[in-house]
Amino acid sequence: MGTFFLLAAEAEHSGFGLNLDLLETNLINLAIIIGVLVYFGKKSLGKTLSDRKAQIETAIKEAEQRKEKAAAALAEQQQKLAQAQAEAARIRKEAEERAEAVRAAIMQQSTEDVERMKAAAAQDLTTQQDRVMNELRQRIATLAMQRAEQQLRSEVGEETQRQLIDRSIARIGGS
Repeated sequence: MGTFFLLAAEAEHSGFGLNLDLLETNLINLAIIIGVLVYFGKKSLGKTLSDRKAQIETAIKEAEQRKEKAAAALAEQQQKLAQAQAEAARIRKEAEERAEAVRAAIMQQSTEDVERMKAAAAQDLTTQQDRVMNELRQRIATLAMQRAEQQLRSEVGEETQRQLIDRSIARIGGS
């Protein structure tokens, strides 16, 4: 390596030579490449960057539009949900009112049926009592007639019977 430095040192003094110092040569090469890139690549790089910037802006605008559409759709769906919930509440309330009305009607009908049954049972009982009382009266009357006939036959003689028949005939004839 020492020989390379000597050659480089001599070359520096004589004009043209080979510089093998890596640090120095890399910086110079880098500066040259950057200069060439800036000079020739400025237009191309600027166009690429502006195209990329336009794509990003378009993507952002599209994303914002999708966001706005999604927000509008969400608001619409929330409104529909609120309407559906209100409709469900209305239907539930109406069903409860109908159920209460039906329950009241059934209770009213049941009360009327019970009263009607009571009245029919009371009527049947009264009719049954009247029938039994009439049967008892007829039976008592029949028994009384039979007893009276027996007493009349045993206690009243033939002469008394003729007198009674004569008086009855006279009364019927006289009236």
